[in-house]
Amino acid sequence: MIENLKEYIKTIDTPLDVNLEIPHLAYIEAKKKNPKILLFTNPMEGDKKYDIPVLMNIFANDEVVEKIFGKNLDLIAKEIEELIKMKPPKTLSDKLKAFGKLFAIKNTIPKTVKNAQCQYHIYEGEAAKLSNLPILKTWEKDGGKFITMGQVYTKSLDGSIKNVGMYRLQVYDDKRLGLHWQIHKDSAHLFWEYKKANKKMPVSIAIGGDPLWTWCATAPMPPGIFEVMLYGFIRGKNPKLTKCITNDLEVPADADIVIEGWCDPSEMEIEGMFGDHTGYYTLKKPFPVMHVEVITTKKDPVYYATVVGKPPLEDKYMGYATERIFLPLLKTTAPDLIDYAMPENGVFHNLILAKIAPRYPGHSMQVMHSLWGVGQMSFVKHAVFVGEDAPDLRDYENLTKYILNNFDPKKVLISKGIVDELDHSSIEELVGGKLGIDATFKGEERREKGEENTSQLLNEELQILDDEELLKKLQETEPLIENVKQYMTDTKNPICVIKFKKEKSAKEIFENIKKFKENLRIVVFINTDEIDNPYMLIWRVTNNIDALRDVWIEEIIGIDGSNKNANDGFDREWPPDVDTTYEVIEKLNKLGLIEGISEEELKKYQVI
Repeated sequence: MIENLKEYIKTIDTPLDVNLEIPHLAYIEAKKKNPKILLFTNPMEGDKKYDIPVLMNIFANDEVVEKIFGKNLDLIAKEIEELIKMKPPKTLSDKLKAFGKLFAIKNTIPKTVKNAQCQYHIYEGEAAKLSNLPILKTWEKDGGKFITMGQVYTKSLDGSIKNVGMYRLQVYDDKRLGLHWQIHKDSAHLFWEYKKANKKMPVSIAIGGDPLWTWCATAPMPPGIFEVMLYGFIRGKNPKLTKCITNDLEVPADADIVIEGWCDPSEMEIEGMFGDHTGYYTLKKPFPVMHVEVITTKKDPVYYATVVGKPPLEDKYMGYATERIFLPLLKTTAPDLIDYAMPENGVFHNLILAKIAPRYPGHSMQVMHSLWGVGQMSFVKHAVFVGEDAPDLRDYENLTKYILNNFDPKKVLISKGIVDELDHSSIEELVGGKLGIDATFKGEERREKGEENTSQLLNEELQILDDEELLKKLQETEPLIENVKQYMTDTKNPICVIKFKKEKSAKEIFENIKKFKENLRIVVFINTDEIDNPYMLIWRVTNNIDALRDVWIEEIIGIDGSNKNANDGFDREWPPDVDTTYEVIEKLNKLGLIEGISEEELKKYQVI
């Protein structure tokens, strides 16, 4: 499959270290306007040269993704929708169409093959060493090297359920890996079956092969459905798997590398830190340990890896594919959902934009609760709903104006539920606030219908001051305020971002300035440097909010997007940002490898 992507591959022959240098260059590449797939032919570690090249950023851009999937993503979604809505055929023509759809289902059944490419080389015993693979250390504060694009294959204790997921895997030594199975994930559920029975759990990790395998490992399939079936549906042919050498698991026959082993459910070891897709490090925590027995490879394997951190990155394009393809399945639980978008700078779970066709008061809140109860959508922290008259969900500027003109504090829902295990800002681990905003009806539409405008804020005259004048006015009351920046001042509910010194909580400052309601509508507090950078501002704030603690609807609206500490009554450890290492960036620059991206863009995305 990689041969079909040659025109999108940029080959880097310069020897680069697997520790920081290779992932840093891939990190920068992913932030370009037209990113490429990167093939590193000379991965090194000090004086050691690896025989296996490293492939990164394989889901490089929209064009590459369509090439990998073999067809338009919306066409795949339409095919799924037609299957879901399939009715008993009445005519011969209907029967022929139905037969074609049923044949597509037949293609989802995996086939087991022998003499697979992935078992050309077999390394057992002392020869099976993880140190022979060019596994990367991505970030300076990472706990070690991590496999970042491993397809982790497991099955239930009775063998009735098979599963594959993509989880990071920390290298402890040549024979042991940390399995980062978050508590809500399917593999973790299967793991608990083995733990209860006090039996060892077989685990196999496939790396590479057709890139579609990797995406399928991330797909939010309903529990109990083997993700490789989706591969067969998209490809239009049965997935080819092969049985592992040391256990009964099956992996893709065309995988580049397979690591086979097992884990003892009674054994746990500290895993992390790790610079994660949230743009923050996830902190150290005990996770299960995989013991490696066998490593097999293709004749000429390639090691696939990805880099995660602050957006935009490769997961932007992987996430978009998931968003498009799974829209029909979301509509089965929310029929009035027209479309949705998960902006990459909201790191997916932190922000969802949804367009619906509202039919009655509270309709959007009904859909909110519906989505918050569906699989991985249950991790979504902030949901904004707009009507069918809204701009395209990816026309962010005009959509934001639409939302702010329709905003009504009486139509804000703050609830409580589960959050992703990677979420660092929640009031307690795994449980936190949910924020839903119903912006589906315009104030003018309410007045035309004779409805009372429920928003006290919209009834008051707003006096817009320039930033300098507003800053001076606010500082007279609150000297800890360092800077202000106003956005969308041509809407009914402008946003004022306030940067302050974190010598006391944002809530205390809010209490002192909310009297300026003639000048302010929505105020966002930060103690970092994104005030003039709306892209990273959204990243920072959506990461840092727990709506139960950080959203205040009073005379004005207050949102605390600052990093939390004891001043906020926050007693959990706050993780550091994921940042590049200056010396590595300098070296890559001196080697002439940083090109095609401006210094302004590097600063915007906080690379430098």
